Amino acid sequence: MKSLFLSIVLSLLCTSTLWAQNQDGSKQRKLLRTAQWVLQEVQNSPDHKIPNKLISQAKAIIVFPTMVKAGFFVGARYGKGFASVRSEETGEWGLPAFLYTAGGSFGFQFGAEAVDLILLVMTQRGLEGLLNEKFTLGGDIAVAVGPVGRHAEASADVFMQGEIYSYSRSKGIFGGVSVKGTIITSDVDANQAYYGKPLTAEAILLANQVGTIPESGKQFIKIFNHLAPYKNKPSAE
Repeated sequence: MKSLFLSIVLSLLCTSTLWAQNQDGSKQRKLLRTAQWVLQEVQNSPDHKIPNKLISQAKAIIVFPTMVKAGFFVGARYGKGFASVRSEETGEWGLPAFLYTAGGSFGFQFGAEAVDLILLVMTQRGLEGLLNEKFTLGGDIAVAVGPVGRHAEASADVFMQGEIYSYSRSKGIFGGVSVKGTIITSDVDANQAYYGKPLTAEAILLANQVGTIPESGKQFIKIFNHLAPYKNKPSAE
């Protein structure tokens, strides 16, 4: 079993090494396009969509399109994604800060799958955790499965005081799937490739240290504000 676990981890590390070789931001641009497509598909499915009332109140959104999970009793996971924080003044999403997740898990599980994972950060404490260089779902920050569908839209459960709500869409077969214990880390190498300098998540999401904004970053903001709009924009005074 140990040799199988090591094989899984080595395979995921090889994937990480290949990604790190990207220097022109093309992989990050592709990731953003894939994430936009994932969110659009989810929100166009009435029975599985994220309630508009909930997503409009989120302080931040994290998307991992195609996070890979694999294992046989001892599992491993790896994925590349990003986070965007909503402006307190305008309610609009900001530029993406790239992240990665890697970790192991134990318990009854088998098979392999690719999971599209969307996380809604609802509280200030959750947002502060996101700005750390590394945090653990279900450890540092509480995570719960979010309500879905047309019935949840009018439900009082939408206003539950969760820190992070998770939404996942599976593309394979897996037993024992859980995001608890998932470690999320700021991906400085990916930020370097996309923005041209080694920025942390906090530098991008809050400190506005990006400088020149890539054209694909402008398109990302425009599309995400359309897919996940802020329903209570402050009125002009």
